Amino acid sequence: MCKVEKERRGVMGIKGLGGGEKLKNSLLQTTSFPRSRIKLWMIRATTSVLLWTCVVQLTALGDMWGPRVLKGWPSCFSQESAVASSVLQDRMNSVPARVLPPKRVYKNNGYLMVSCNGGLNQMRAAICDMVAIARYLNVTLVVPELDKTSFWADPSEFQDIFDVDHFITSLRDEVRILKELPPRVKRRVELGMVYTMPPVSWSDMSYYRNQILPLIQKYKIVHLNRTDARLANNGQPLEIQRLRCRVNFSALRFTSQIEELGRRVINLLRANGPFLVLHLRYEMDMLAFSGCTQGCNAEEVEELTRMRYAYPWWKEKIINSDLKRKDGLCPLTPEETALTLSALEIDPNIQIYIAAGEIYGAERRMASLAKAFPKLVRKEILLESSDLRFFQNHSSQMAALDYLVSLESDIFVPTYDGNMAKVVEGHRRFLGFKKTILLDRRLLVDLIDQYNSGELNWDEFSSAVKEVHAERMGNPTKRLMIQDRPKEEDYFYANPEECLQLSDDEQLSDGRLSSLLRKFSTERGGIVIMKGFDMKMKDPKIIVGY
Repeated sequence: MCKVEKERRGVMGIKGLGGGEKLKNSLLQTTSFPRSRIKLWMIRATTSVLLWTCVVQLTALGDMWGPRVLKGWPSCFSQESAVASSVLQDRMNSVPARVLPPKRVYKNNGYLMVSCNGGLNQMRAAICDMVAIARYLNVTLVVPELDKTSFWADPSEFQDIFDVDHFITSLRDEVRILKELPPRVKRRVELGMVYTMPPVSWSDMSYYRNQILPLIQKYKIVHLNRTDARLANNGQPLEIQRLRCRVNFSALRFTSQIEELGRRVINLLRANGPFLVLHLRYEMDMLAFSGCTQGCNAEEVEELTRMRYAYPWWKEKIINSDLKRKDGLCPLTPEETALTLSALEIDPNIQIYIAAGEIYGAERRMASLAKAFPKLVRKEILLESSDLRFFQNHSSQMAALDYLVSLESDIFVPTYDGNMAKVVEGHRRFLGFKKTILLDRRLLVDLIDQYNSGELNWDEFSSAVKEVHAERMGNPTKRLMIQDRPKEEDYFYANPEECLQLSDDEQLSDGRLSSLLRKFSTERGGIVIMKGFDMKMKDPKIIVGY
């Protein structure tokens, strides 16, 4: 009875597993292929050993590949690989380690956030001002936010244009700069616990000490939402003026991508001889903003007027173009520029690099300039479209390329005194008073009108133009200061004389200064190349760097 019960249970168990026959076949297969399982295990083990060996070899490449936890294991490199690795290590060792300035230790009074406005060079000058203000107030500066809502609608971030790590580390001995706020402080901003305001234009440091610093100490974070021309040109402490220069000429370095492409453009130009950079401010937005329509037809005038009214932050709407031109407040037209360069006896075979956006009127307006100077080039002509694909729709990055080429040119000629013209002028002074022709537009348009009307022949016209500009070649000069009229005086960044001056114990008169400059210079094709300048601030020579 028990035997029958056990057999019944066995049959039921077998059926529960899918039937006796299936179980029998499964058991037979299991006992029939032990060798197959052993082979599978061996394959798995061999594969694991091979993979582990590869990991060991990759780890053994060196410190730059990761922690050398397996450094003592035997290497599987060939002799050629070992030699290549040795050469790479030697090259790395030959690159001098960058020496960072020591961090400045100070009691932090709070955090300063800034949002720049305008184009590249307006923002560049503003960044210099904000660094100087942060240093003066002993606060921590957050990397400035660039304008993305202006006419150009450039979405570039600070790190897309400037080398942000260099910017931070090169100024660490002056001011603490962070890429973003610390988490606890950032939380305060997210909760709206931040004071936002535009500072007063052309203010001196006393304004920031008496008005802005108390706000920072009260709210811990202050956000300045406009930064154009917010620090006065003159009357600032000498160390502040020199810090503005240091930021502009040293700390604000473009990204490696922009720098490399700029060098390529410069090398392409240099391969064909000397070149002149013409900052031809004759783009559509410039004409609409200024209301200057000289040489435009009725349809173009109407188009420019519509554009001016479309932008509410362009406050001036009704503009007398003729009157503004006679006052020298309009950019020179391409036709006027051609006459001016010819009158100055610029070599007609020199390369002229057009540092500008799209010229309004295109070929029709550029015809006379191209006829007088056939070697007109632009970055779009010198480079392949693939080289510029990452810069398309990024006007500030394109302007950065033009900035680099402008600095290196043999002659720089701006046709309007906008932000780029002024900042490049000052930078070229800093680099050794490189030849920069500063056109007197008010006198020029009068001479051009007299020439076009027949009152002056060519020789008379040319002689007059050269006489007007004899002392307007970017040579050393005092910055014009006008009390209570900062917009009319010389811009600090166009002539940062505090960064070019002599030490206190060796001040020179203007004549003595000119004599010294001639002593340290050589003339080559009318271009002054400065020699013998010391890069240290404490040396009693002309200061051109830090």
